[in-house]
Amino acid sequence: MKRGEIWWANLPEPIGRRPVLLISRNEAYALRANVLVVPLTKVIRGYAVETLVTKQDGVPIKSVINTDTILTISKKLLAERVTTLSTSKLRLVERAVLFSLGLDD
Repeated sequence: MKRGEIWWANLPEPIGRRPVLLISRNEAYALRANVLVVPLTKVIRGYAVETLVTKQDGVPIKSVINTDTILTISKKLLAERVTTLSTSKLRLVERAVLFSLGLDD
């Protein structure tokens, strides 16, 4: 597991099985039982908190990584790695996280 990977996660209901992007610092995966993730969604609104991902990024369905929804979950909920985002795509997500938290000044 490492930052920038997209995994299928078995999240509690009502969310259920959903792809999530791992955003914790890499050191956390060896040390922590819980990690930070951002769920992907097919609902695309074009907001600044969204980063578009497509088949070119390795995801099966055109989606967005919506950083208004940052979750802390157990690593045990991560079921299967889907892909790893490119460095440039991960930088877009980082900017969206900063915007979501009001730290983009």
